[in-house]
Amino acid sequence: MAEETKAAGAAESSAPSEGQGQGHRPGPRGPRPGGGPGGPGGREGGRKYFRRKKVCKFCVEKIENINYKDVRLLAQFVAESGKIVPRRLTGVCTPHQRRLSTAIKQARNIALLPFAGRAM
Repeated sequence: MAEETKAAGAAESSAPSEGQGQGHRPGPRGPRPGGGPGGPGGREGGRKYFRRKKVCKFCVEKIENINYKDVRLLAQFVAESGKIVPRRLTGVCTPHQRRLSTAIKQARNIALLPFAGRAM
């Protein structure tokens, strides 16, 4: 019996010293299998995140030329800070985004749109 208690005591004393190294995390290293919580093979009961495909407003409404004098239209594509909103956020196609940015720059130069947002 004395030998059993010594063995148990030795096992207990060695167990805390194993995990005392700094930054030691038990388990496998590297990426999670299955792509993580948001990727493919996520949780079974979780909902899949669905993002609707953005369509170009100008293509849908068949607007060919973007007029620099149409301030209401141009202001939709300028952020509060005064920056031109990128096409990955607005969904405008590349040719229309190019025409849009030139129209915004023209409107800024003749003071129809501000160069910068409001100062607080």
